[in-house]
Amino acid sequence: MTTSNKHPRAPWRNFYGRIRGKTLRPSQEAYLSEDLDALSPGPVDWDQNPERAPLDLAALFDGRPVWLEIGFGGGEHLVHQAARNPEIGLIGCEPFLNGVAMLLGKIRAAGVTNLAVHPGDARDLFDVLPERSVAKAFLLYPDPWPKKKHHRRRFVTAEHLEPLARAMCPGAELRVATDIPDYVRQTLVELPKCGFEWQAQRPQDWRVPWPDWLSTRYEKKALREGRTPHYLTFRRV
Repeated sequence: MTTSNKHPRAPWRNFYGRIRGKTLRPSQEAYLSEDLDALSPGPVDWDQNPERAPLDLAALFDGRPVWLEIGFGGGEHLVHQAARNPEIGLIGCEPFLNGVAMLLGKIRAAGVTNLAVHPGDARDLFDVLPERSVAKAFLLYPDPWPKKKHHRRRFVTAEHLEPLARAMCPGAELRVATDIPDYVRQTLVELPKCGFEWQAQRPQDWRVPWPDWLSTRYEKKALREGRTPHYLTFRRV
């Protein structure tokens, strides 16, 4: 009798959006080659971790609470939170390589040491995050996919929200910032279905940013173009 040694296959997943943009500067190429591997949260991708063993976050961050930023863009908010909160560990997830390179430069400049970086699809990271391991999460100015036929590509769908909810601690906070009114609508419809409760009690609760907020370059662009930011706070229930 023989047994199969085949590992589970990676699920087929559509990925929409850019992986790489304009040519990287030599300094950014150096950040990627010199710094990125050391900042990995652990074996995340399917070729590294075909059995999808959970990450050892306690070892990664010396038992500190874990926060997660999904789609960190250029990384300014992620580094800001890491510098402001040295008592926690942060994982940043971003598939756009140019954004990852920008983040690595900011990490060097700030000297923060409580960060890990997954340069890929958030769904692969969710596969290996232990249940109830994330104490706070950020989804800031996600790709709006404005055409109606593309709304299913938005992050605020069950495909992303259900595994995120599984990874978050009961009572954990999820922050969503967007300048797209229809994205607000879809967020308020879909998150309660997946175990998140909106915390707003009055208009100021979604019109005024959080006390520790750092305005990102995406938000500054939205303001210049006359769009209104919305700041939505949810709790995992």
